Amino acid sequence: MSRLPQIAPEQASPQQAELFAVAKSKMGRVPNLLRALASSPAALRGYLDFSGAIGAGKGLNAQQREIIALAISETNGCEYCLAAHSTIGKMVGLSPAAIDAARRVDGVDDASRAVARFANAVLVSRGRVSDADLEAFHVAGFSDEAVAEVVAHVALNVFTNYFNNLVETDIDFPAAAPLAAADPEACSTACGCNA
Repeated sequence: MSRLPQIAPEQASPQQAELFAVAKSKMGRVPNLLRALASSPAALRGYLDFSGAIGAGKGLNAQQREIIALAISETNGCEYCLAAHSTIGKMVGLSPAAIDAARRVDGVDDASRAVARFANAVLVSRGRVSDADLEAFHVAGFSDEAVAEVVAHVALNVFTNYFNNLVETDIDFPAAAPLAAADPEACSTACGCNA
């Protein structure tokens, strides 16, 4: 059960109701994350504005943004975000294999692997990625615009992961299946998939 109230739309203040209307127009509904985040209309507005702004970026496509969300959510152990982004990932065309790979900080092709690994490097290094990590991302065909957007998406996902982990938000998406144990010899990331 959620540790903060998940405000029902019919119980929302005028400010919360306005933000819920924005969310519903973009997502078709108001997920429990946003209902809990509405405890602070400022935090909810910040999330919606930041998410909308970086979602319109040109450095990454929708699938790559979901790969980042899945990789970061797995590393941070956020069951809510794993459920949400597994669902959204399917909606934007990620295959089950691509979703599984992203959660393992890997990919089904060079581009998706580069996105997952660079995002994870940003997370685990707290932004102090090595020259080799940055160069590998550029060599994979990504621009400086994409670099900035990866950092932005990592930050947004850390925010929602930490919020959901703290609040224990009730999951209102199909639950993400646990990852099968990986070969510990083959896994070189900090995702915890072989723990």
